[in-house]
Amino acid sequence: MMAAAGKKSNGFAIVISVIVVVAVVVVGGLVVWMNNAASAPAEAPAAGIINEDTGAIAIGDGDQTVDEYVDLMCPYCSQAFEAYSDTVTELVESGEITLNIHPISILDNASQGTQFSTRAASAAYCVAEDNGDAVYPFFDLMYRNQPAESTEGLTDDEIAGYAADAGAEGAADCIANGEYMDYVTQMTQETPIQEGASGISTPTVAVNGELIAVTMDPQTDIVANLD
Repeated sequence: MMAAAGKKSNGFAIVISVIVVVAVVVVGGLVVWMNNAASAPAEAPAAGIINEDTGAIAIGDGDQTVDEYVDLMCPYCSQAFEAYSDTVTELVESGEITLNIHPISILDNASQGTQFSTRAASAAYCVAEDNGDAVYPFFDLMYRNQPAESTEGLTDDEIAGYAADAGAEGAADCIANGEYMDYVTQMTQETPIQEGASGISTPTVAVNGELIAVTMDPQTDIVANLD
């Protein structure tokens, strides 16, 4: 009887050991999968005017470059857009510069949990995918109707309405789905930081790859820094 009980006990122990090993393998595999998923590149928008590596939406085809890193809830970005708009448009249309707009998100905490900054930046990529010519008018409309910080921001339907007004009628589903929110989060981390600054800020502007101090004067900030 004692021997029989010992055999049952040993068999039970073996079964438990196998179960534990399988559980460890499953949990280990799940951890690996989660880590890989977390580190995997986010889906990038597929449009010829978007640089998937940098997140820049290119407007124009000039040899010289002006890069603007902006958050669509940032009031200073709106002021810079208004200050630079005429000069930048002239430089793009003359073929002197390529304007690279980087829609980023650092102000989600200022939209009462609606993630407006990230949704709006994602929408900019949706617009670029649908109609590249609508990108600059879309930014213009978004800034003209910019919500105040510490509000809920615009709804997806409102954003899609401005996209349609700008000429990107086909962007609505992409906007509603938040198609590129993960990509925005990923690209935001690539924003260059001004020397001496404690972190990412907006607007961040670079001319021919060199960060400049933003004074809101297009002649000082942009024109004077072109070759």
